[in-house]
Amino acid sequence: MTGFLDLTANSLRGKPVAMKDFAGKVVLVVNTASKCGLTPQYEGLEALYKKYKDQGLVILGFPCNQFHGQEPGGVAEIEQTCLINYGVSFPMFEKIDVNGPAAHPIFDFLTRALPGWFGRRIKWNFTKFLIGKDGRPIKRFAPTTKPEKIDGAVAAALGS
Repeated sequence: MTGFLDLTANSLRGKPVAMKDFAGKVVLVVNTASKCGLTPQYEGLEALYKKYKDQGLVILGFPCNQFHGQEPGGVAEIEQTCLINYGVSFPMFEKIDVNGPAAHPIFDFLTRALPGWFGRRIKWNFTKFLIGKDGRPIKRFAPTTKPEKIDGAVAAALGS
């Protein structure tokens, strides 16, 4: 069976990124959107990233347009929202699908490993998946769970 560390994704600028590059780090994978009521969570995610990145946390943002078309733009618009409006410095990836037959392999893997209330289906933007240093999924967090509420889980995964 393929594990998280065996997968790859393209960065927002189209460069392939191997998840094995994050071996030994705690990873938080998030499906994001620029025009969602939860978009301000970018601020909390960035604060969490800044707080723990030197201890080994990596946050990976995956824009998705599957929820009421709330990520309609291309690379430039996504960069505008993430980098300029919210100061995001963690890695962002190409826009992907998280549900259905075209779901990105990372989300296919994560939803199999950590099904939610709706089974494997992701309910909305800003669903979060915490992955341990060994590449094993630890916990899934609902879209409405604010980043500051998962601080304890991140700290525990880091061993801090």
